[in-house]
Amino acid sequence: MPGAVPNPLRGALDRRLPRIAGPSVLVLFGVTGDLARKKLLPAIYDLANRGLLPPGFGLVGFARRDWEDQDFAHEAHEAVRKYARTPFREDVWRQLSEGVRFVQGELDDEEAFDRLASTVHELDAERGTGGNYAFYLSLPPKLFPTVVTQLKRSGLAEPEPGGTAGTTPWRRVVIEKPFGHDLASAQDLNAVVDEVFPPSSVFRIDHYLGKETVQNILALRFANTLFEPLWSRNYVDHVQITMAEDIGVGGRAGYYDGIGAARDVIQNHLLQLLALVAMEEPLSYSADAIRAEKEKVLSAVSLPEDLSTGTARGQYAAGWQGGSKVPGYLEEEGIPSDSITETYAALKLGVDTRRWSGVPFYLRTGKRLGRRVTEVALVFQAAPQQMFPRSDVSELGQNALVLRIQPDEGVTLRFGSKVPGASMEVRDVSMDFTYGQSFTEASPEAYERLLLDVLIGDPPLFPRQEEVELSWQILDPVEEHWARSGQPDQYGAGTWGPESGQALLARDGRHWRRP
Repeated sequence: MPGAVPNPLRGALDRRLPRIAGPSVLVLFGVTGDLARKKLLPAIYDLANRGLLPPGFGLVGFARRDWEDQDFAHEAHEAVRKYARTPFREDVWRQLSEGVRFVQGELDDEEAFDRLASTVHELDAERGTGGNYAFYLSLPPKLFPTVVTQLKRSGLAEPEPGGTAGTTPWRRVVIEKPFGHDLASAQDLNAVVDEVFPPSSVFRIDHYLGKETVQNILALRFANTLFEPLWSRNYVDHVQITMAEDIGVGGRAGYYDGIGAARDVIQNHLLQLLALVAMEEPLSYSADAIRAEKEKVLSAVSLPEDLSTGTARGQYAAGWQGGSKVPGYLEEEGIPSDSITETYAALKLGVDTRRWSGVPFYLRTGKRLGRRVTEVALVFQAAPQQMFPRSDVSELGQNALVLRIQPDEGVTLRFGSKVPGASMEVRDVSMDFTYGQSFTEASPEAYERLLLDVLIGDPPLFPRQEEVELSWQILDPVEEHWARSGQPDQYGAGTWGPESGQALLARDGRHWRRP
């Protein structure tokens, strides 16, 4: 079956038709894990259901399980039926499953990788996948060297000349976070991958960057005239970036302990959000232009002089949440009773640029907090109230622009308005935009967008190594300080963190928003 040939009449800027992946094979390592079952396999089906995968597409799972092709196809079918975002259609699944294969083996088994090479070559011949392969490493980082070495040894990492329509086939590797646990380990990890794949072929997945609401930060800022003139130290008092979860560590105890909230969330998700909020307008919507502006911001981030008052950390204690009694972090199965790993982390950062000098950025994340929410809030300077008596504006707060990342995705603008009546009383009101009410099409899952970008080769939403290293340069001094500071503060399950987290803003005469 011949591979599909790109349409020579369609311009690169033509957005009238959706982007569709070309012929390719996606190889999933770690295919028996939760990420593959709950996110990756359903996302692949959803892309096929939306018509964004070509007939010439193959999916290969690699794991230790003693499965045949049909066993893997059955497991994938069950995962899709349970977790897919779009309705299940038997005809779509039938076509997709015809390209599903499974290779059984250990990651250090040379024969298994030779079988993998034979399998993808057979898909090239049977499905017309064009010799284009993407390798998704849904594995712990310590296993990356073994896999990339095996890919190189088996010839899978090096494309053979002679693709469809005279093109050279491509190879791409997808790496899941964490990208190391500090700067040194991130550099070591990158050196291992760089030995086999060129930087342009390495896609580091931060699934937050695939969310529509995160991408909307760029649209909100740079596609409108209204907001950008206010988006600076001239009007903004401070910025709050929050990612709160209402669950504990659950089944992630083995991974989470020793990593903690800051490495798990702040180093990647929240610093990426900070970069998008604080960066200057790129010259174009291209990977290099966007990444260059984000790197400038991360290079300009400064830590507080006193980390003991400019940061906060905590561990959740036992308590009640959602009507149920829940254990504390130290009582979770698999967590040592003397663990100093934080489940709550908060930082005060500066961005030393002309636009943001003097404006603090407060970042916080935690587990077992009041509710599940991720948001970015730009809190504006208070207006001088010379015209109105103090009693008339006593309930008026500071104006705020709140970008709701999840759930209830949208934007809220908070400002003052006169209360109906005889007096001139002014009170806070909100103007809301929500995705669900404004658009008829449901937002795709982040992994749908990111997997499609990998197969197309579109990298703007993937951080490159320079961003990863700059993020670790910001976080490493904090982690070193915390390692010398003993046990984290305790906070009750279902609350909004320890007292030290509230004091972080109170020292500056500010307070955390209640999402």
